[in-house]
Amino acid sequence: MSSELRYTANTQLEHLHARYTGTGHADLSKYEWLTHQHRDTLSTIVGHPSLTSYLAIADGEATGRTRFEITERMVQPCGPPPAKDDD
Repeated sequence: MSSELRYTANTQLEHLHARYTGTGHADLSKYEWLTHQHRDTLSTIVGHPSLTSYLAIADGEATGRTRFEITERMVQPCGPPPAKDDD
């Protein structure tokens, strides 16, 4: 019974990872996790016009300019990736 439950849990987890790319996995680094979180937040702001308008008004800029800057920030939202140690 427990092996069947374990198999079902693994298939459900694999399904979640396939469906939602930002759900993470055991080998996910802190940088990658933060990058996913920031990109999700930025894409939500761009995807909801009222949030984009709110930020544009707060910054005193045009809505199109704000949308462009947020989209550009999605490339590397947390800065360049840290150097990897190959030990």
